[in-house]
Amino acid sequence: MSSITILHNPRCSKSRQTLALLEEKGIAPKIVDYLKSPLSVEEIKQLFTKLALPEVTDMMRTKEAEFKEAGLHRENVTDEEHFQAIANYPKLLERPIVINRNAAKIGRPPEAVLDIL
Repeated sequence: MSSITILHNPRCSKSRQTLALLEEKGIAPKIVDYLKSPLSVEEIKQLFTKLALPEVTDMMRTKEAEFKEAGLHRENVTDEEHFQAIANYPKLLERPIVINRNAAKIGRPPEAVLDIL
Protein backbone atom coordinates (compact mmCIF):
# COMPACT_ATOMS: atom_id res chain seq x y z
CA MET A 1 0.00 0.00 0.00
CA SER A 2 1.20 3.48 -0.87
CA SER A 3 2.29 5.88 1.86
CA ILE A 4 0.95 8.68 -0.31
CA THR A 5 -2.44 10.28 0.23
CA ILE A 6 -4.18 12.90 -1.87
CA LEU A 7 -6.85 15.17 -0.44
CA HIS A 8 -8.91 15.26 -3.59
CA ASN A 9 -11.89 17.07 -5.03
CA PRO A 10 -12.92 15.25 -8.22
CA ARG A 11 -14.67 18.40 -9.50
CA CYS A 12 -11.41 20.40 -9.43
CA SER A 13 -9.24 20.32 -12.56
CA LYS A 14 -5.98 20.84 -10.60
CA SER A 15 -6.94 17.99 -8.30
CA ARG A 16 -7.65 15.69 -11.24
CA GLN A 17 -4.36 16.75 -12.91
CA THR A 18 -2.40 16.06 -9.73
CA LEU A 19 -3.98 12.63 -9.32
CA ALA A 20 -3.18 11.83 -12.97
CA LEU A 21 0.43 12.96 -12.43
CA LEU A 22 0.80 10.62 -9.45
CA GLU A 23 -0.68 7.75 -11.44
CA GLU A 24 1.71 8.50 -14.36
CA LYS A 25 4.56 8.10 -11.85
CA GLY A 26 3.22 4.67 -10.92
CA ILE A 27 1.81 5.84 -7.59
CA ALA A 28 -1.59 4.61 -6.47
CA PRO A 29 -2.34 7.05 -3.66
CA LYS A 30 -4.99 6.73 -1.01
CA ILE A 31 -7.68 9.13 -2.23
CA VAL A 32 -9.56 11.14 0.37
CA ASP A 33 -12.55 13.15 -0.83
CA TYR A 34 -12.22 15.71 1.96
CA LEU A 35 -15.54 17.34 1.09
CA LYS A 36 -17.37 14.09 1.85
CA SER A 37 -15.07 13.09 4.72
CA PRO A 38 -14.00 16.37 6.36
CA LEU A 39 -10.83 16.52 8.44
CA SER A 40 -10.97 17.12 12.17
CA VAL A 41 -9.34 20.19 13.71
CA GLU A 42 -6.50 17.98 14.95
CA GLU A 43 -5.96 16.49 11.47
CA ILE A 44 -5.94 20.00 9.97
CA LYS A 45 -3.31 21.11 12.50
CA GLN A 46 -1.14 18.08 11.64
CA LEU A 47 -1.58 18.85 7.95
CA PHE A 48 -0.51 22.47 8.51
CA THR A 49 2.66 21.23 10.22
CA LYS A 50 3.41 18.87 7.31
CA LEU A 51 2.82 21.65 4.76
CA ALA A 52 5.37 23.87 6.59
CA LEU A 53 3.59 27.04 5.46
CA PRO A 54 4.13 30.40 7.18
CA GLU A 55 0.41 31.16 7.71
CA VAL A 56 -2.71 29.01 8.09
CA THR A 57 -4.37 31.15 5.43
CA ASP A 58 -1.77 29.83 2.96
CA MET A 59 -3.65 26.51 3.04
CA MET A 60 -7.04 28.16 2.63
CA ARG A 61 -9.21 29.28 -0.25
CA THR A 62 -9.70 32.83 0.99
CA LYS A 63 -11.86 33.91 -1.95
CA GLU A 64 -14.65 31.45 -1.14
CA ALA A 65 -17.87 32.95 0.26
CA GLU A 66 -17.50 30.69 3.29
CA PHE A 67 -14.32 32.55 4.29
CA LYS A 68 -16.31 35.73 4.88
CA GLU A 69 -19.29 33.78 6.20
CA ALA A 70 -17.03 32.29 8.88
CA GLY A 71 -15.94 35.79 9.89
CA LEU A 72 -12.34 35.24 8.78
CA HIS A 73 -12.09 38.52 6.84
CA ARG A 74 -11.79 40.56 10.04
CA GLU A 75 -8.59 41.61 11.81
CA ASN A 76 -6.78 39.44 14.38
CA VAL A 77 -8.27 36.06 13.51
CA THR A 78 -6.43 33.34 15.44
CA ASP A 79 -4.94 30.18 13.96
CA GLU A 80 -7.41 28.23 16.11
CA GLU A 81 -10.31 30.06 14.43
CA HIS A 82 -8.86 29.29 11.01
CA PHE A 83 -8.46 25.59 11.84
CA GLN A 84 -12.03 25.43 13.17
CA ALA A 85 -13.35 27.19 10.05
CA ILE A 86 -11.65 24.63 7.78
CA ALA A 87 -13.22 21.84 9.84
CA ASN A 88 -16.64 23.52 9.62
CA TYR A 89 -16.29 24.49 5.95
CA PRO A 90 -14.09 21.87 4.22
CA LYS A 91 -14.42 23.83 0.97
CA LEU A 92 -12.00 26.36 2.50
CA LEU A 93 -9.12 23.87 2.37
CA GLU A 94 -6.86 24.50 -0.62
CA ARG A 95 -6.77 21.61 -3.04
CA PRO A 96 -5.34 19.24 -3.91
CA ILE A 97 -2.93 18.34 -1.14
CA VAL A 98 -0.58 15.38 -1.41
CA ILE A 99 0.79 13.88 1.80
CA ASN A 100 3.82 11.61 2.00
CA ARG A 101 4.57 10.58 5.59
CA ASN A 102 5.66 13.80 7.38
CA ALA A 103 5.58 16.09 4.36
CA ALA A 104 2.74 17.60 2.36
CA LYS A 105 2.44 19.86 -0.65
CA ILE A 106 -0.37 21.75 -2.31
CA GLY A 107 -0.67 20.70 -5.96
CA ARG A 108 -0.75 24.18 -7.47
CA PRO A 109 0.76 23.62 -9.95
CA PRO A 110 0.40 19.82 -9.90
CA GLU A 111 4.17 19.37 -10.40
CA ALA A 112 4.78 21.01 -6.99
CA VAL A 113 3.95 17.69 -5.31
CA LEU A 114 6.91 15.98 -6.97
CA ASP A 115 9.18 17.55 -4.32
CA ILE A 116 7.86 15.20 -1.62
CA LEU A 117 7.65 11.93 -3.55
